[in-house]
Amino acid sequence: MFPRQVNISKSNSFFLFGARGTGKTHLLSQFFKSEPVLWIDLLQAQTELQLLEDPDRLSAMCDKMPGQWVVIDEVQKLPKLLDIAHREIERRGIKFALTGSSARKLKRGGANLLAARAFVFNLFPLTHQELGKEFDLLETLQWGSLPKLYSLTAEDKNLFLASYVDTYLKEEIFAEQLVRNVVPFKKFLKVAAQANGAVINFNQIAKDLNIDNKTVRTYFDILEDTLVGFYLPATNTSFRKQQIKSPKFYLFDCGVKRAIEGVSHLPITSAQELGMVFEHWLVLEIFRLNSYLRNKYELSYLLTKAGLEIDLVLQAPREKTVFLEIKSSKQLSERHLAGLLSVRRDYPDNRYLCACREEHPRVYEGVEILPWQQVFSELGLHHLQKGFL
Repeated sequence: MFPRQVNISKSNSFFLFGARGTGKTHLLSQFFKSEPVLWIDLLQAQTELQLLEDPDRLSAMCDKMPGQWVVIDEVQKLPKLLDIAHREIERRGIKFALTGSSARKLKRGGANLLAARAFVFNLFPLTHQELGKEFDLLETLQWGSLPKLYSLTAEDKNLFLASYVDTYLKEEIFAEQLVRNVVPFKKFLKVAAQANGAVINFNQIAKDLNIDNKTVRTYFDILEDTLVGFYLPATNTSFRKQQIKSPKFYLFDCGVKRAIEGVSHLPITSAQELGMVFEHWLVLEIFRLNSYLRNKYELSYLLTKAGLEIDLVLQAPREKTVFLEIKSSKQLSERHLAGLLSVRRDYPDNRYLCACREEHPRVYEGVEILPWQQVFSELGLHHLQKGFL
């Protein structure tokens, strides 16, 4: 397997959040390889049932634990266990490693009780830095980068992704009763995939699906809470131009997004699709690496009512604001830089970058045109400390 970039600490109890299939269980099995732990897997039906009927059984299990750590895998299935974990942390100083693929049920179940007692880490599909020599851009754009994919053939990759989407619907949505009727949610999921990376028009989506606006917003929140996507807000920086304020939404993996649309088995052939998937992937990479660095940047986007758009706005304390455009072209022209050049004319003191597939860096009228590989070092999102396998 591949070394991960999330830097978990053994000094304190922690949550490890991540969508299903990102490698949480494997990571912790390696993390605790050299010491005894009490491992509780709530995906095992018998274990879940026993603790569901008697949550205090966890305390009795801790009485006979082999070391100082307890791992509870997929803790969102029994949020009541957080109360017991809280008590054991206070009473006996036991340390808990709690994995979860849904923050929604934990919010309802009292995860706030551990807010001051447990660190929070996030795990994502593999980054290009984690993949190293195994990374292939076009393969990643087509299939995504969930760890399981790297042991499968192309045919099996398609089957895996189709199964992944089905499992997500069954286990995270239907089984956990996050929606009352899974049929409209399945239709919504395809619309969300098609609208990936675009400004969300809640009213239009509600009209297209013949559901109310509030339900559409709830559905997007479910995707975020189950870690299958995230909102990218409009920038809060004031400009003289009228700005769109609605958020964008990105699904957490390119391959899963294409699987929802039913096209993961098809190669990316058109320039238009390549441009959209390349932008999606690069936004994901920056989002992931920024999270591993404990959110160095506040991420947002800019879109004016006149149509001027900047893919990412990155803001960090005491640093210049970075405006970043993402283009899949191997040869940029002035038209590719129109948005950056327009903003730069009004606000020359910021930094303007364009990530693309050109081979060599260059500067055009104050805009830094960079091969995408160099963008991460320019942003300080490179050479993160490697974690456990």
